Parts: sequence; structure tokens; C-alpha cells
Amino acid sequence: MEVKIGVHNAPRELVIESTQTPDEVAAAVRAALADEKGVLELTDERGRHVVVRSTYLAYVEIGEQLERRVGFGSL
Repeated sequence: MEVKIGVHNAPRELVIESTQTPDEVAAAVRAALADEKGVLELTDERGRHVVVRSTYLAYVEIGEQLERRVGFGSL
């Protein structure tokens, strides 16, 4: 699943592919925002951790991973 994280004063968003479900990611975001000094911590498919302080979160977009098409044909 693809998760995009917007961070205040950062020109680009963080994009990770996570094995967590959309509900798990949403719960982690809610928990981080509930605590003023909390952090959002997610793990990507390769086991790397992404940690963002909740006060710097601009947005979190949770979406399903799209299959990448290869070639020039259209369906």
C-alpha cells in the first residue's frame, strides 16, 4: 500500500510502500496527532522505519498500491 506524507516546510512529500493495512496506518496517524509531542512511525516493505514528528505533519494520503504497467499497449 502506498502512503504519502506531507511535511511542513519540505519541498517534497515522503512516499513509502507499506505492508500495513489502511486501517493500521490511519490508526497510527490518529495516535500521533492525539499526542501533541507524538511521532508518526511507519515501516516500509523493506523494513525501514519512517519517523515524523506529529507537529510537522501537513497531510497523510493512504492509498492502494497500483500495478505498474509496462509497455505501450492500452487496455
